[in-house]
This record gives sequence, structure tokens and C-alpha cells, in this order.
Amino acid sequence: MSRSSVFARRRARFLHEMGEGAALLFTTPKAASGYDVRYRYRPDPDFFYLTGFTEPEAVAVLDADRVTFTLFVRPRDRTKETWEGRRSGPEGAMRDYGADHAYTVAELPKRLPDLVRRARVLHYAFGGHADGDSVVAGLLGRFRRDARNPKRGPVTVKDPTDLLHAMRLVKGPEEIALMERAAAIAAAAHREARRLVKPGLFEYELEAAIDRRFRAMGASGPAYTTIVASGENATILHYAEGRRRIGAGDLVLVDAGCDVEGYASDVTRTFPATGRFTRPQKRLYGAVLAAQRAAIAAVKPGARWDAPHEAAREVLLDALLEYGLLHGPRATLKKKNAAQRFTLHHTSHWLGLDVHDRGRYPDEAGAPRKLEPGIVLTVEPGLYVRADEKGVPREYRGLGIRIEDDVLVTESGARVLTEGAPK
Repeated sequence: MSRSSVFARRRARFLHEMGEGAALLFTTPKAASGYDVRYRYRPDPDFFYLTGFTEPEAVAVLDADRVTFTLFVRPRDRTKETWEGRRSGPEGAMRDYGADHAYTVAELPKRLPDLVRRARVLHYAFGGHADGDSVVAGLLGRFRRDARNPKRGPVTVKDPTDLLHAMRLVKGPEEIALMERAAAIAAAAHREARRLVKPGLFEYELEAAIDRRFRAMGASGPAYTTIVASGENATILHYAEGRRRIGAGDLVLVDAGCDVEGYASDVTRTFPATGRFTRPQKRLYGAVLAAQRAAIAAVKPGARWDAPHEAAREVLLDALLEYGLLHGPRATLKKKNAAQRFTLHHTSHWLGLDVHDRGRYPDEAGAPRKLEPGIVLTVEPGLYVRADEKGVPREYRGLGIRIEDDVLVTESGARVLTEGAPK
């Protein structure tokens, strides 16, 4: 199946589910990282999911009534393309991306009113794009002033993100294939980190080796800022400084995933810098590993999405009691969620075009969503004992451990996509 047909199929489903009206989507604006310098561009995931278009300054109009797809894009410009890179232009938008109609983005103010005037419903998500909000507010104001026009434009604005994110949550075969590639590349990078780590190495040196492996194997780069946290830095969940020299007695926590054609992997491993655990490290690591195994076993079709979290918390609570980090009746501690002091975060999140992918966790009735085949989620229990933690055995202070895998819900249970990363 060609890439263009994949996006066409998604648009057809989206238009069918919309039922009526026109949807308006703006891609992400370019972001500055300093004066006259910009971050590497990444299109808005919702926009990309439906169009496949990867250039900035683009707008899509999808009409469910006429079943059409219109793109507004940057014009071809020989001088700017020499400085900034190639552009598709309107011709390329139709030829390569399946647009029924395409225009330059400068034509948006003139053409947009007529494109959506016939629609009763405008599907647009306010709050995600400042310039888009301004365009839509102006459009609605214009239609309100055109009260005498029998085709005065939409009278209802509806947020399309619930529909779109429900589609994104359940992955198709082509998406799973890309996530398998991202998982395999991430696993290779984690194997390399395990091979290279040694006392005396700086955290940033390990980070550089991991990110190099991503690019060398065909990923576009990290899916998020790679975390290499040694010693007590591992108790900081999103540690990013990377300046510490790794010590002989340290655990090293590596949280690193890559991006392959927009799809993310998200993997964490924790290992001793010398290759051998101390007794306290081994105890807590064993507890986290057992918790992860219990959580993965809870991933199956029809299970509540938080079932892996509940399974992991049972194991971790037992370990915290056994090793003297918590004291008291187990039932009371469970009711008070006392383990939260050392576990800090949820065990799972959705994964896909976003590292924390879109899609609601509760269902329409407010109950936890049921897992279904095609959903990909992380399973990442952790234990974190700050160096300044009071009332716990000294031997556990400063230890941070997390083990994270990417798990696909299958027809019969679950498949770990990142099993190639050692643990």
C-alpha cells in the first residue's frame, strides 16, 4: 500500500465519521530556538496524520459534504528554496499528497469563506494555533454579519479532536511497522549504551553515542531529549543536564527513544556502571522488574487501560514494605496510596505520533478505557528514593530505577516491541 493511499484512507474515514460540515486544520508554526535560529521543523501530528504533508505554513480544509480535500501551502520560490529547502507548491500538493485542490497560503483569506460557507458545522479546535484561532474568529464574525445571505456559513463550531484522536489511538498496520522500526533502533541504542558505559564517562558522552546510533540507523533523531542520569540524578524524572561524571558505584538510568517518520519509541533501562549491582540496588531493581512483568501480563484486549498500573503498584507496595521504606498495615498503606511517595508517576501512557500520544484515557461514561488491538502503550514502573529522603534506610537513598518498554495490544494479549533492549 502506497503512503498516499494510507493518508487518503484516513481522510475518507475522518470525513465519514464527521458526517457533515468542513474541518479546518493548521499545521504547527516554526519555532525559534534563539535569535534568527529555528528548531528542526516537525509538523502538527493531527495535520500530518490526515495529510502526510510535512512543510510549515500549511492549512487543510476537509469537506464532508462534498468529500473534498483542499490544501493551502507555500508557493514555489527559487530564492527561498535555495536558502531554506525545497517546497511542494500547489502543484506538488495535488500531485504528491492527493489534494483535490491546492492554492498558495496567501490566497487563504480570499478562498476560505467560499470553501466553508455551505457547511452547517465548522470542525475546528480552538486554542491550539493562535493564528488559526484569529482566522476562524474573523471568519465567523464575517458570516455573522452576512445574516441576509442564505448561505451565511456554519452556525455551529465543533471540536474534531476527540474523533481524530480516537482514530490515532488504534494503530493501523503501516503505523505498527514504523513503530517496530523505531523500537528496534531504540533497542540497538540501548545495547550500545550498555556496552559503552563505564565509571569516569560523562553522562553527555553516553547521550551523544545514543543519539548518534539513532541517526546512523535511519531515525530522524531522538523522539524527546535523551535522558542519561547517573547516581542520584536518576531520582529526577526528566533530568536533562547531563554534565555529571559517572561514578564506580552508580546506577545509570537511560531514557531514550527515537523518531521514525513521525512515530516515536520510548524506552528506559537502568544498569550498574560497573556491570554489577550492589545488594540494595539489586533489591530495588528486582522489585521494578517484577512489577513490570506483572504489568505487561495485565495488557490484553478488554482490560482496563490502568490495569497494568494497578498490577505494578501491588508488587511495588510489597517491596517497599519488605525493604523497610514503608511501615504499617498493608491495607492502610494501599488505601492511602503510600507507594506514590516513591513511585511518582503512572505506569503507562499512549504512544504513537506523540511520545505521550493523544486519545482519552476515560471512556464516555468516565470509566477507564478498555484496551483494544492496535493500541500501543508504554509500561514503565519506577522507584525513586531521593538522596535527602527521611525515614528510609540509608542504603537506598539516592537510587532511581525505571524500566520501560513499548507494548502493542494484540488480538490475544500483548507484544513487547522493545524486547531487544536488555534488562
